[in-house]
Amino acid sequence: MPRISVPEGSDPLMHVWVGAAPGLSIPAAQFSAAVYEKSVLPLREFEAARIRIAQINECQLCLGWRSARDAPARAAEADSIDEEFYNHVGDASWEGFSERELLAADFAERFARDHLSMDDPFWNRMRASFTDTEIVDLGLCVGMWVSQGRLNQVLDVDGGCRVPTPGAPLTGG
Repeated sequence: MPRISVPEGSDPLMHVWVGAAPGLSIPAAQFSAAVYEKSVLPLREFEAARIRIAQINECQLCLGWRSARDAPARAAEADSIDEEFYNHVGDASWEGFSERELLAADFAERFARDHLSMDDPFWNRMRASFTDTEIVDLGLCVGMWVSQGRLNQVLDVDGGCRVPTPGAPLTGG
């Protein structure tokens, strides 16, 4: 049950992200949309980081989301990822991950759980694998997933998997 008042007939998640505090929530929803539509990261790296944050946040909404299926901007990359990939995120011993995918998930975990553990050896690995643009992109994506995923959990507004977008109706599933 949501921890805030939601108008009768309104979708709780959509109410939070486009209705409850529009001065901040609408720009936050725009940032969320930008993460899915404009990230330069290849889908597998993007999803490795995103799913790791979903696991850490224990966000069912995010765990069920599939960017290749649910975010039209990523649909062209759908063939590059399957459910086996998702089932192994968080398991660094799985041989199906590339070095960059492992690093993206590791970055996400450290960002969410212990950002001060990003020591020089870790950054040497990151800089050997990612450009500065990709590192900043990854950081912005992870920051959005941590903050918005946790807000969804804190306010208990899980619902059908979708990325809230400005201008979307406040009613629905």
